[in-house]
Amino acid sequence: MKIVLNILLLGLFASSLFAYVDSDMDGVEDAKDRCPNTSFSDLVDINGCTKKALVSPHHYDIIFGASYSSSDYLTLNATDTLSTNVQVDYYYKNFSLQASTAYFTTEGSGFSDSGLYDSFIGASYQFRPTQNLVLRLGAGALLPTYSSSLDNNNMDYTGSLNLSYSLDKVNLFGGYSYTIINDDDVNVVDVDGNTTAIFYQNTQAYSFGAGVYASQKLYVSAAYNSVNSVYETVEEITTASVYGYYSIDKHWFSTLSYAYGLSTSASDHYASIRFGYFF
Repeated sequence: MKIVLNILLLGLFASSLFAYVDSDMDGVEDAKDRCPNTSFSDLVDINGCTKKALVSPHHYDIIFGASYSSSDYLTLNATDTLSTNVQVDYYYKNFSLQASTAYFTTEGSGFSDSGLYDSFIGASYQFRPTQNLVLRLGAGALLPTYSSSLDNNNMDYTGSLNLSYSLDKVNLFGGYSYTIINDDDVNVVDVDGNTTAIFYQNTQAYSFGAGVYASQKLYVSAAYNSVNSVYETVEEITTASVYGYYSIDKHWFSTLSYAYGLSTSASDHYASIRFGYFF
């Protein structure tokens, strides 16, 4: 009789355990949980809804990199350029801030130059009209940290719109940007005493391409890119590029990119490697 009673008690206890289900493990059973699928790190109220997120919505990253480009324009000597760059980003939910700068060294036949490129500061906001579509609006300023004899040392302003559509592991993307160039037109006198007028213009750029998530850690893409030159007399600059992003772990990541010049105004080859830390 005791054996039968013990079996009955064990059955009642087991059935009471299986009757309590808490799928998101927030301490509120599913039958009473008004906010299912809350994060495991959130503190919830008696209804299972988040009172406080223990994981901070503030995130940062810092990225260091190096790049190489070679050019052999029809009107200029062949040049090789090496540059190092640093970028810092701040993220808060769908909002982000960015700052970046780069130092370059250029060598050519009878020509050399070095210094800072123009630096960039900007902000962007990302929103998702549908589950698969992401839009990002951005605005920023190009700080005149690049020193030039052509008087192009005024601050420029830029705005951008980028979209990304994902379906399973495939990603289609495109972007457009417009930059207001505030540099003053200038006359340049060469060694022979000839004067050449340099006229600046606002620029617009666009790109489109496709990518694929090859694994949980690796993303690769290819794109076509086009941008106006800041000089009125120089043709549109067009390139074809490939890009790769690899997540080393939850903090470290790296990127590789390569671009091939399609127009005579573009660099023949451009390659870069960057390493970043996210926290």
